[in-house]
Amino acid sequence: VGYSIRFEDCSSEKTIVKYMTDGMLLREFLGEPDLESYSVMIIDEAHERTLHTDILFGLIKDIARFRSDIKLLISSATLDAEKFSSFFDDAPIFRIPGRRFPVDIFYTKAPEADYLDACVVTVLQIHLTQPLGDVLVFLSGQEEIETCNELLQERVRKLGTKIKELLILPIYANLPSDMQAKIFEPTPPGARKVVIATNIAETSLTIDGIVYVIDPGFCKQKSYNPRTGMESLVVTPVSKASANQRAGRAGRVAAGKCFRLFTAWAYNNELEENTIPEIQRTNLGNVVLLLKSLGINDLINFDFMDPPPAETLILALEQLYALGALNHKGELTKLGRKMAELPVDPMMSKMILASEKYKCVEQILSISAMLSVNASIFYRPKDKIVHADNARKNFFRPGGDHLTLLNVYEQWVESGFSTQWCYENFIQFRSMRRARDVRDQLVGLMERVEIELTSSPHDAVAPRKAITAGFFYHTAKFGQGGQYRTIKHQQSVMMHPNSSLFEEQPRWVLYHELVFTSKEFMRSLIEIDNSWLLEVAPHYYKAKELEDTQNRKMPKKQGVSKSEARAF
Repeated sequence: VGYSIRFEDCSSEKTIVKYMTDGMLLREFLGEPDLESYSVMIIDEAHERTLHTDILFGLIKDIARFRSDIKLLISSATLDAEKFSSFFDDAPIFRIPGRRFPVDIFYTKAPEADYLDACVVTVLQIHLTQPLGDVLVFLSGQEEIETCNELLQERVRKLGTKIKELLILPIYANLPSDMQAKIFEPTPPGARKVVIATNIAETSLTIDGIVYVIDPGFCKQKSYNPRTGMESLVVTPVSKASANQRAGRAGRVAAGKCFRLFTAWAYNNELEENTIPEIQRTNLGNVVLLLKSLGINDLINFDFMDPPPAETLILALEQLYALGALNHKGELTKLGRKMAELPVDPMMSKMILASEKYKCVEQILSISAMLSVNASIFYRPKDKIVHADNARKNFFRPGGDHLTLLNVYEQWVESGFSTQWCYENFIQFRSMRRARDVRDQLVGLMERVEIELTSSPHDAVAPRKAITAGFFYHTAKFGQGGQYRTIKHQQSVMMHPNSSLFEEQPRWVLYHELVFTSKEFMRSLIEIDNSWLLEVAPHYYKAKELEDTQNRKMPKKQGVSKSEARAF
């Protein structure tokens, strides 16, 4: 039995059963378009309708038609079975009843103004009035979970010894793994455990002993605006399918109760039946590149279960053309073929391939690996915020955040990949180890696309030029009114306070991603020179857009030129 995930393959010729992510199966199509080496395929959690699952459906449906020997099983907990059955040429449906205990569902009488506070109150009410049994609370992200955790700890402290022991355990992706493992430990006798989780606990994790579920009815979803090309994470109400899945978590070990912090009317009238498939709300650059390299040129008529909006497809084609992956006829170029070999975003694969020209392949590979685990590198415990922030500042390098990440990686390598070093510098060891695995994988792929591993250790310009070659779409300029606007769409964006450039506010910046929380924030920035944009993307930018209007339009006493900034 083997497995294969994005940057790690643990299988051999002897493997008979292979577990893999949907994305990896898609990659296998590249080497083997008819998947000849497989005779049975099981696609689980199909209701999640992730981007890769949706494309797999289209490709596998095709294979199932001309390979009569293949057995295909699509399985899921909450599924619109008829829709799937008719998509797969009226395939038979099997219903396997699970062992479920009944769950009583309670709604609030009126909508909740502050659902975090409502969560805390509900947990304490359960703890004081209901028989023993663990509680699972669904929140939308790390920030909410930490706030809820603090509020609960505080109220439990105030109640003191009057109440039984209450263990409060958060779980989210950025939590160090030893803390994550705590949620699976059995609850001590006489105590009660409260697990505060993101929607990872909806299907992927099963925690023993959960009898009560609290569901405020929200989750974070990726949404994409093809007009501006901006992807953002937005907190949205869950679908009915998700709400039912969450409620079902209370009935695994005994009869349970689910407290929904919204009204029954809202459930019946305001929630969507199913979650919107990811393919309809995400950037399709990756997908288009993959389908093109499989020789599927007619994307508009590809057999999607739910077709993506046409403008999203067109924008993806435009972006790939601008990156040089497609020619004017929409066919893959040599560069495009190489880009499809790398299991990363098209912009990042372009950046990696461009590093050959700027002779800084080693540096760019480290930066790419660090960006792929970017969100969870720095650990910032609430009780040591000042120390953690100082540790982070010590890594800052002139030029921007990508170079800071490179610096973190290089220092970790020098420390001999030490766990102690990570601990002292508030760096998550698990993320660094993951970055190292990703980097090793990318180094292996460099041989496949015949790129020599060049290095320019002390050059701060070459890596930034290579990054610009891939991410020239993501640029912004500091302008009037003291704020940044994206160069192409003039959309107002903010620099993330975590950035090493936050105090400098350079004139031209390039960002790795945009995140919409309270405002549009640019994350992971580098300072660039506007002349580089004309050098790497002359077909995309006109000289006029990149003029420096410093002398003409800047109001007095706002903004400084580079030379003045250096003089400070």
